[in-house]
Amino acid sequence: MKITLSNKTILVTGVAGFIGSFLCKRLLETVDGVKIIGLDSITDYYDVSLKDERLVLLKSLNKNFSFIKGDIANKEIVDSIFKNYKPSIVVNLAAQAGVRYSITNPDSYIKSNMIGFYNILEACRATETSDNPIEHLVYASSSSVYGSNKKVPYSTEDKVDNPVSLYAATKKSNELFAYAYSKLYKIPSTGLRFFTVYGPMGRPDMAYFKFTNKLVKGEPIQIYNMGDMYRDFTFVDDIVTGIVNVMQKTPVETEDGAPYKVYNIGNNKPSSLMKFVEILENCLIKEGVISEPGKKELLPMQPGDVYQTYADVTELEHDFGFKPSTTLEEGLGKFAAWYKTYYQK
Repeated sequence: MKITLSNKTILVTGVAGFIGSFLCKRLLETVDGVKIIGLDSITDYYDVSLKDERLVLLKSLNKNFSFIKGDIANKEIVDSIFKNYKPSIVVNLAAQAGVRYSITNPDSYIKSNMIGFYNILEACRATETSDNPIEHLVYASSSSVYGSNKKVPYSTEDKVDNPVSLYAATKKSNELFAYAYSKLYKIPSTGLRFFTVYGPMGRPDMAYFKFTNKLVKGEPIQIYNMGDMYRDFTFVDDIVTGIVNVMQKTPVETEDGAPYKVYNIGNNKPSSLMKFVEILENCLIKEGVISEPGKKELLPMQPGDVYQTYADVTELEHDFGFKPSTTLEEGLGKFAAWYKTYYQK
């Protein structure tokens, strides 16, 4: 079923995050009469000033944007938002991110990714007997659910029962929770498995951002598995286009009656980590952020890492006529230009 976004109230959790802020910016700039309720707990997992900067931008765009500071793991806050604002569409992007961080800080993953998502599902369920039932729940999953699958490209039809990190396990759990609620309560839900998202105003804990910070300081950058790794790097604008497309179409029911679907959103073109670093350095040199390539320190594979990610986006292209296509040169060029402006004012 098609959904019109115009004049709708949309709840976006994780609104101060990288993808959440870009999504809200797109909606506020392109959808007539849309009202965005943004929820975020503003954790200090990474630089809070970057999250504040994203919120300042969103608040300057449109008076129809409302920000609430709170944690999706707090049931009272979640329930009060649903009660007071009555959102028609929910996009759950709030989560504790990061594979390696989950190895040493598991509590935050259970709290946000499990309990928090459960609270969102319960709040959606409570609307089903109201005058304003949730039209569509869209939520972030991750390419991490594929673990160390040998078959490539990764298809949503593949079995994903062997996660190599707690983070991946929580994301797979989100998909299982959503399926159960879709089947039992007919809540239309779509999960999106994101593949290595990058771009301006991105997450400082991501490799390309860490590389840049070290290159600027003249420090060697650490490249794992001796550089023999491949990632399906996906530019944030492509991710946002995918989300907006998915928001406007509820899933067809599965054979056992669940209005449920999962899509990959990836660039469908893995790049070697060494090639990625080379392009990043070239873009930073072009912008005058650095003057020459940096030193590399080649290290063994880290716990929780996988050798390759590679998205099969056949279903996404078939159902929406779209697949990510931004090149690394274009995407990293935009990141380098933003980095120069933001950090070298």
